[in-house]
Amino acid sequence: MILEIVRYEVDGWGVGDLRLLDGIVLMHERPHPGSALRPQGDHPLVERFRAHLAGERVAYDDVELMLDGYTPLQLALAGALRRVPWGETVTYGELAALAGAPRAPRAAGAFCAQNQIALILPCHRVVASVGIGGYGSDGVATKRRLLALEGVHL
Repeated sequence: MILEIVRYEVDGWGVGDLRLLDGIVLMHERPHPGSALRPQGDHPLVERFRAHLAGERVAYDDVELMLDGYTPLQLALAGALRRVPWGETVTYGELAALAGAPRAPRAAGAFCAQNQIALILPCHRVVASVGIGGYGSDGVATKRRLLALEGVHL
């Protein structure tokens, strides 16, 4: 097995970290300002991330993800999340329903909070039923910024 680590910089966003195992996306940390990481390596996905963060409509439905160890519910949530289109939002309850588990909005929220494949699994498109909801350690301001790139203003 070959682990590839690609660190890249996006103007106005900071340095991001993409990790692939045998060419399959294992983890993606969206660029953060002030990151101690230094850019290194290159990968075709990096240009897509840069385009996305510049506000260009980008899809990732063709990107293979390493989802080994995910539970059946987590796999269903990941699949449902990948189908939420650019520029649209769903609530945690709607995401759970799309995944076939309409009584599991909290599980959908926990899944989003633990998401390690940012942008490709677009948790920023999942909002609370009354407001924007959280966005982990990145904070609501980052979630609003990502949504605004897609034309969504909450």
